[in-house]
Amino acid sequence: MMEFGTVPLSQAAGGILAHSEALGGGRRLRKGKCLGPDDIAALAENGVTEVVIARLGPQDCDENQAAHELAQALVPDPAGSGVRVAPAATGRVNLYATGPGVVELDAGRVNALNRVDPMITFATPRPYQRTRAGALIGTIKIISYGVPRAALNAAKDAGAACIRVRAAERQDASLILTELPGMTRSAHSKARRAIADRLTALGAALCETTVVAHDPGDLQTAIAGAKGAVILILTASATSDIRDTAPAALIAAGGRVTRFGMPVDPGNLLFLGYLSDRPVIGLPGCARSPALNGADWVLERVICGADPGDEDIAAMGLGGLLKESPARPHPRETGPRG
Repeated sequence: MMEFGTVPLSQAAGGILAHSEALGGGRRLRKGKCLGPDDIAALAENGVTEVVIARLGPQDCDENQAAHELAQALVPDPAGSGVRVAPAATGRVNLYATGPGVVELDAGRVNALNRVDPMITFATPRPYQRTRAGALIGTIKIISYGVPRAALNAAKDAGAACIRVRAAERQDASLILTELPGMTRSAHSKARRAIADRLTALGAALCETTVVAHDPGDLQTAIAGAKGAVILILTASATSDIRDTAPAALIAAGGRVTRFGMPVDPGNLLFLGYLSDRPVIGLPGCARSPALNGADWVLERVICGADPGDEDIAAMGLGGLLKESPARPHPRETGPRG
């Protein structure tokens, strides 16, 4: 079991310095250093008579070795997982994405790991958060200078293979826009650009954009003829019911609607369905803006092949109150705030 406390300098050799100590000439012994004879002599020359040290027991593993081993357990196949594992330093190992996608986590394993010992920690983003090459997606931190080998082994077992980056599996998408009389093409351009940028960030592409009248028959024809692996529909008028224009057109085209509405705001008026095995996402009006909204959470998962089911979308309400766009036509709050 690790010992920790203040000891006379004469008994400090081989211990881990718990707090940095200043030496003459602007020099400093950094905390975490294993004290050798030269360090003891330098401290004595500067009048230090006692120091706070940690001393590992025979069944303990030092912080860097523990962090390194835990990282190997969490990411046993870095190349196959889309994760770069950084070297251990000061008890920490950072994990980075090697490409775009979403961070897929086994939440049960992450939670089990973090329950083993408070000195052994693993922090992550939210499940299925979009990421990019070089982005930090996890950090392992051993808080103390050493941890019991038994606790480390238990944490390794608990968190085994719990994180990976899921890259784009569907490489392109078709965008269908509907229009009403009097609409300007600039509105279409803005929407197309915002959606194309979302796809590009995931490693996918917008393969076509089709503009049709806001009419069930025209929209049905466009859906049936879409070429992309994912079909995105953005209507000129908000979809307010599962029997409204866009969901009805999907069903008429031979598809099905699996979810209408989501507990994320902005983004409530999204629907998800399928045309054969191709996902169809009815985008809410807020998708015209590049600002984060509920459609992002569904689109990101769909592009990366982790299609959300009804229960998954229902669970998005926790954390689903997002920042409101100032351009929103019907703000959440219209009266005085108090």
